Amino acid sequence: MRLLTAVGVLGISALLVACETASPPLVTAVGAAAAAAKHNAEGIEHFNMGHWDVAKGHFEAAIKADPMLAEPHYNLALALHNLGVHGEATTHFKKAVELGPSNPAITRSRVYQHHVAPTPSGGGGYGFGGGY
Repeated sequence: MRLLTAVGVLGISALLVACETASPPLVTAVGAAAAAAKHNAEGIEHFNMGHWDVAKGHFEAAIKADPMLAEPHYNLALALHNLGVHGEATTHFKKAVELGPSNPAITRSRVYQHHVAPTPSGGGGYGFGGGY
């Protein structure tokens, strides 16, 4: 019984940490170009299924349709992060903040913070620093 309780507590703890650190992709703001919103939504669907490459393509198409939307840049950065393309991810995280500086879903995202926050060695929190 003790083992079952310990496993349950560990499982719940892991779930809480995962929820706290998860950085979900963002829907586009109201008034976005229809093509951009459509590609962004399709990208989110694929992102949530773990299809990073397919999601990346949709987020890129959303950016092409409306390059001034913060959310597709942020979402592309998340997909690139998951693909291990960290330098390019950092570039898109920075662009997302430039376009949406008051969006806390972007600016307070842990993965964003890890990409852009300086470390003692001077790079990003993951050691990416933007030039990876």
